[in-house]
Amino acid sequence: MTGLLIKGGRIVDPASSLDSLRDLRIRDGRIAQIGEHLERDADEEVIEATGTVVTPGLVDMHVHLREPGFPQKETIATGTEAAVRGGFTSIACMPNTKPALDEPDVLEWLVKEVERHARCRVYPIAAVTRGRRSEEPTDLLALVDAGAVAFSDDGDTVTDAAVMRDAALKARELSAPIIAHCQPEVEIVARDLAIARDTGKRWHVAHVSTAEALELIRRARSDRVTCEATPHHLAFTSALLAELGPAATVNPPLRTEADVQALRQGVRDGSIDALASDHAPHTEQEKRGDAAGRAAPGFSGLEIAIGAYAAALPDLPLPRFVELVSTNPARILGLPAGTLALGEAADVTIFAERPWVVDPATFASKGKCTPFAGRRLPRKVLATIVGGIVRYRAPDLAA
Repeated sequence: MTGLLIKGGRIVDPASSLDSLRDLRIRDGRIAQIGEHLERDADEEVIEATGTVVTPGLVDMHVHLREPGFPQKETIATGTEAAVRGGFTSIACMPNTKPALDEPDVLEWLVKEVERHARCRVYPIAAVTRGRRSEEPTDLLALVDAGAVAFSDDGDTVTDAAVMRDAALKARELSAPIIAHCQPEVEIVARDLAIARDTGKRWHVAHVSTAEALELIRRARSDRVTCEATPHHLAFTSALLAELGPAATVNPPLRTEADVQALRQGVRDGSIDALASDHAPHTEQEKRGDAAGRAAPGFSGLEIAIGAYAAALPDLPLPRFVELVSTNPARILGLPAGTLALGEAADVTIFAERPWVVDPATFASKGKCTPFAGRRLPRKVLATIVGGIVRYRAPDLAA
């Protein structure tokens, strides 16, 4: 087989202003044709997609693959398998590794490992400061040349405002944005928005979690300032700590019901530009917590993300959903993704409104901790196609 024909699905592609029942033909790894009642060619595999939604491949711009340095938590192979099971054809990986992604040779190692082991496309996010220590900016231009699509010290805040300003000035002419991890959130968001305004640098605020921080971002809106929200901050409050104990630890922490409602409204009204899983796998022991109740922060999110978004925002129109999980993340990071335009790479996600129950024991990810365990989610990934190759197919997808 050299081709693939996806028949009868609802194709939703905001980048092409398309939302209609159509067939989609893939040839040689590219989008070849979109139309009605396309006839199968002799060398084509057919996927019957009636009753499903067919979209540009989903893009998760905030993922921790843990390599190099922490293969007990996750590997490129397990993390990208989790990604395709979650519908993601492209992911961007954060630099809080060991060593940090702060030198071109480390990025070059990562790129080679991705070529060997990845199941989807992986784009590195390089560190803002050397060793992520908030003391000295990295060689930002060299890191872009080595493949970096953005800069972040995610996992830690760049605590020195002068260092952050210096990094922003050095990166001002680069298209790759700075992605800020802001704790304490409101204070650092205000500081970073001032730096972004003064330097003209493109800025993205990761995992916004409070109504106050979101309002600061809303006031600073421009095409140079963007932000994201996570599944867990859209779904849960700090009350989850009483239910799960140390396992509910995450950075930034879960907030109040008022904050959750503000984030949901921000998704609806466009104040939040993207949804991102902040996939942060840990070992079971690390999430169990120590004698003092301290546990590693973060959840595994790739495999539950689109179902969790649908559960938190059941009224969100599908075109807006696709913007948030594909079109906009691709645009923010400048990736060749987020569209089904003719001739583009055939990265495609198929999902449906089919309820399913989260069972972390079935995760491809090494990290099994999720606050969505045992919960019924309304939206399910049925297939993930990367470069025309079916990387994941659910058993209940017709062929």
